[in-house]
Amino acid sequence: MPGMENESSNVSQAEEIKIQANEAFKAHKYGHAIDLYTQAIALNSQNAVYWANRAFAHTKLEEYGSAIQDATKAIEVDPKYSKGYYRRGAAYLAMGKFKEALKDFQQVKKISPNDPDASKKLKECEKAVMKLKFEEAISVPEFERRSVADSIDYHTIEVEPQYSGAKIEGDVVTLDFVKKMMDDFKNQKCLHKRYAFQIVLQIREMLRALPSLVDINVRDGSHFTVCGDVHGQFYDLMNIFELNGLPSEENPYLFNGDFVDRGSFSVEVILTLFAFKCMCPSAIYLARGNHESKSMNKIYGFEGEVRSKLSETFVELFAEVFCCLPLAHVINQKVFVVHGGLFSVDGVKLSDIRAIDRVCEPPEEGLMCELLWSDPQPFPGRGPSKRGVGLSFGADVTRKFLQDNNLDLVVRSHEVKDEGYEIEHDGKLITVFSAPNYCDQMGNKGAFIRFEAPALKPNIVTFSAVPHPDVKPMAYANNFLRMFQ
Repeated sequence: MPGMENESSNVSQAEEIKIQANEAFKAHKYGHAIDLYTQAIALNSQNAVYWANRAFAHTKLEEYGSAIQDATKAIEVDPKYSKGYYRRGAAYLAMGKFKEALKDFQQVKKISPNDPDASKKLKECEKAVMKLKFEEAISVPEFERRSVADSIDYHTIEVEPQYSGAKIEGDVVTLDFVKKMMDDFKNQKCLHKRYAFQIVLQIREMLRALPSLVDINVRDGSHFTVCGDVHGQFYDLMNIFELNGLPSEENPYLFNGDFVDRGSFSVEVILTLFAFKCMCPSAIYLARGNHESKSMNKIYGFEGEVRSKLSETFVELFAEVFCCLPLAHVINQKVFVVHGGLFSVDGVKLSDIRAIDRVCEPPEEGLMCELLWSDPQPFPGRGPSKRGVGLSFGADVTRKFLQDNNLDLVVRSHEVKDEGYEIEHDGKLITVFSAPNYCDQMGNKGAFIRFEAPALKPNIVTFSAVPHPDVKPMAYANNFLRMFQ
C-alpha cells in the first residue's frame, strides 16, 4: 500500500529530524531547534514528544505563550503524556501564573505517582501558591498604601568606623564616589546601606518629576548611546563603559530597561546606573522594561538578591522607584526608543504615551503593557505574542506609527539576538540587546548604538562577554523556578 509506505517514511524521517533538533537544543541553538521540531511536526503531527520538545525550546527563548500552546497540543495528542503537563506547568510558572502551574503539576503527579522529581516540584508549587494567597490576604489596597520612602531617614543610619567602602560626602553624588563604588563592586564588596538609601531616594524624586515620554535633545556634532537589556550582568556593563566611556554630559547614555533579574549582580547594576543619574541627570536616561516590576522581580532573582545584599525595606523601595521610570524616549523628535514595542491599535500618538499614568505595576493589557512587552514579527499586521503578554506587530504597523508621529526610526530591546542587535521592518526598527552570553549560556554578542547629531545615523558596536565571579545567573531566583533551569 503506497499510502502506508509514505506514512511510514514520514514517521521515520520525522524521527531523524527530531534527533537533529535535540542536538541543536543541546548546543543552545534554540531557534534552530524550533525550526527542526517544526519540520518533524509537519511530517508527523501525532507525536506528542515533538510538541513538548518544541515547547521546551520556546521556554528557553522566553516565548512562554508559544510554549503553552505547544504543550497544550502535546496533551491533546496524548492526554497521558506527563511531559506535556510538565512543560506547560513550567511555562505558566515562568509567567508567574502559579495557580495554573499547580493544576498541571498535580496532573503530572497523578500520571507518574512514583516520580520523585514530580513530587518535589508539586510540593514547591503548592508552597508558592500558599505564599501568594497569604500575600494577597495581607496586602493593603493600592489607594491606602503609604510610600515606604516616607519612613526612611538615611541621615540617622550610622556608618561603622570599620567601613572602608565608597562614601558620599554630604548630599552630592560625585564621579569619585561612583568610581570608588564601581571598584568596590568589581571586588564583590557591598555599598553601605546608608549610601544605597541616599541614592535610591534621590533617584525617586528625580524620576517622579519626569513625564512618561521623555524628549532628549542631542546637539549637532554631539553623540548619544543607546544600550539594551543588561539583566544584572555588572561586569559586562563595566565593559560597555570601558569600550564607550563613562556616562557624562558629553557622553550621554540611554539604558532601555531590564537592568535587573536573571544576572546575579543586579544590585550592583542598578545602584551604578542610579548613581550616575544622581551625579548628572543628563548623563544617563533610564527607561522601564518589563522586568522593572514586582511580579518579574519575585520570580527572576532581583527580589531575592536585594533581600540578601540589602534588606526587605529595599525590596519595597525599588518596587516603588521602578514605577516612576519613564516608559519611552524620543531623540531629537526623530528616534523613538522603547523597551518592548508598538500597539494593538493604529493611531497612537506620542501625546497618548505622554498621558499614560505610569506610576503603577504594569497592567496586563493596554498601551503601557504593549510598550513594555510587544515584539516585532517578520510578516505584516498583528499577531498573538509568543510571550503570552503584549502582541507581535509587522513592518506596516511600524511604518504607520512612524508616519503618524513624523519619526524616522524605532529602537527597542527586550529580545536576545545572536549578534546583539537586529535590523528589521525595512530598516525602520532596530532591536539592541546589551547582555552578551545571556544567562551564561546563549553565546550571543551584546551591542549598543551610537547616534551622532544631526544625521542620527545608527552606528552599531558589538562586543563579547567578559569573565565574572563564579555566581551563577538566577542564583537568587525563586527556588521553584531554579529547578527548571
